[in-house]
Amino acid sequence: MAEEEAIRLIDDFLGSAHVFASAVADVIEEELLREVADSQITVSQLKLLKLVSMTEAQTIGDVAAFLGVSNAAASKAVDRLVRMMLLRRSEGETDRRAIHLSLTQPSRRLLAAYDAARKRKLQQVFAKFNVEELEQAAVLLDRLSASIVDQSAKTEQMCLQCGIYFREKCVLRKLLSRRCLYQHHRKEEGKGDQ
Repeated sequence: MAEEEAIRLIDDFLGSAHVFASAVADVIEEELLREVADSQITVSQLKLLKLVSMTEAQTIGDVAAFLGVSNAAASKAVDRLVRMMLLRRSEGETDRRAIHLSLTQPSRRLLAAYDAARKRKLQQVFAKFNVEELEQAAVLLDRLSASIVDQSAKTEQMCLQCGIYFREKCVLRKLLSRRCLYQHHRKEEGKGDQ
């Protein structure tokens, strides 16, 4: 294949991937969030709630490491959700400087409603495709994502948030045999507590 043709195909593929990612963000994340939360929270706030629900994130440091923001930014985000009564914050039993996060009943209901709406929407969208097509597309996207990240000088510092809405396993850890940034942070933090 000529170099020019290869570049055109890559550009076409990346354009399609961008359109797909935008459709997921605009339709599946934002539209469904508006449907279930009536614009009361943002997608970023939903991510933070999902983080707390799906992981052992219990401190501001956990939130900051996972989202790739400063402790101050993570603290502000948590403060907003606490004021909205969607997160509960409490001091650690052994270390009062440690702040532990947990979901409230309203946030659990919100996440359950979002997940139910998301499942309905995804079943409608993906019913048009057979299992083999979806499996092949998922494998290709995972391999491409890992290849892109593998080319980065900061691969050990990069977190793709484990596909927090759809997966519990870290694609980069699986395909690149690397340590998960979030899990590494949790282990390092645990050493300091001992």
